[in-house]
Amino acid sequence: MALTFGRIAEALRERFPGAVEDAVEAAADPYLVIRSPFLLPVCRFLRDDRRMGFDLCLSVCGVDDRKDLWVVWHLYAIARGLRLTLKARVDREAPAVPSVASIWPAADWHERETYDLYGIRFEGHPDLRRLLLPEDWPGHPLRKDYRGPAEYRGIPLT
Repeated sequence: MALTFGRIAEALRERFPGAVEDAVEAAADPYLVIRSPFLLPVCRFLRDDRRMGFDLCLSVCGVDDRKDLWVVWHLYAIARGLRLTLKARVDREAPAVPSVASIWPAADWHERETYDLYGIRFEGHPDLRRLLLPEDWPGHPLRKDYRGPAEYRGIPLT
């Protein structure tokens, strides 16, 4: 029996009732919306369950759609050649989700970049600090409400 998007969503709903907020199969890149409190157990299951085998986190990124902030994870099961996208809605005022770097070490720098550019905290991350911008840079430039400074350390930015 081939592993399909529908079977993955069904397995997660059975194993973690309430974890899957939405399953969008019709999208160009089908995705599951996972509620943040379930993120770590869901990700461990996706990696460790022999039926799943998502052993690689290809990327972690942020999205600001003006209404909500999101974190998006692109996963890959190498042996199956299968991709899976997870999304989690993040509170704009206190943006935080659990870090998956303990599950997929490749997520480490992706989480740092997302923190740097969107201000989303990854709770439990081993070294969450800015990756691209100086530690004292004001704000997070990929947020839609970002207004950059007129100058930085005496250097005009206009």
